[in-house]
Amino acid sequence: MTRSTVFAPFETIAGDRKQGLVLIADHAGRALPDEYGTLGLPDTEFERHIAYDIGVETVTRTLASLLDAPAVLANFSRLLIDPNRGEDDPTLIRQLYDGTVVPGNYPMSAEERERRLTGFYRPYHDAVATLIASVGETSGKAPFILSIHSFTPVMQGRKRPWHVGILWDRDDRAPSLLMEALAADPTLTIGDNEPYDGALRGDTMFRHAIVNGFAHALIEIRQDLIADHENALGWAKRLAPLVDVINRRTDIHEGRQFGSRTGAL
Repeated sequence: MTRSTVFAPFETIAGDRKQGLVLIADHAGRALPDEYGTLGLPDTEFERHIAYDIGVETVTRTLASLLDAPAVLANFSRLLIDPNRGEDDPTLIRQLYDGTVVPGNYPMSAEERERRLTGFYRPYHDAVATLIASVGETSGKAPFILSIHSFTPVMQGRKRPWHVGILWDRDDRAPSLLMEALAADPTLTIGDNEPYDGALRGDTMFRHAIVNGFAHALIEIRQDLIADHENALGWAKRLAPLVDVINRRTDIHEGRQFGSRTGAL
């Protein structure tokens, strides 16, 4: 588990902003600032999916390099605070996650909750918003936003059969193309809004893409497929040409309001 005295809550990767593409990795990191120790957990818990999205950092960095695309990666562990949740979501700071009790998250005072929002969550989202605005201004078109995640093969004792899932709400411009392209490989089992539903009020895609009418998709790759470095590189290489083709489409860069299945915008 990585800890740091001087802690940066996010990292921005440079890229060609004229392309109109933005990559986001909400759960790339698993670090904690020194003052939080290990949140009362053994270091082994930070090897698990509860702490971060295994393999995503390598996939995102490689994809950004292959596409010369800018990206924002969160550096802090989701156990500290989850950037892919709304500020009012009860799972924003978890006290229990997949069987693990997080001692450092209970009890949680209002002051500590605000400290984590101010110190980590909001700076990350500010960085995402700043990058998206810059890409839109530089490219002169509505950005295409791709969020990269990974999911555990087994959750609460249940096996998950999908190799990759595409999450979305009502705007199917990018998701339908991405699923169609992935389906060209008959060995892949593809989840359509699996293993999670893409309509989550207040999450990163809702906050930065849906409310702004930007085309977007959230890709979930099963963690056993990208847990080692070489396989993570392989998945980035698999995805790069598919994302590039989608990003070159004119309709992907049109701002459109589709609304949300959550009933809120």
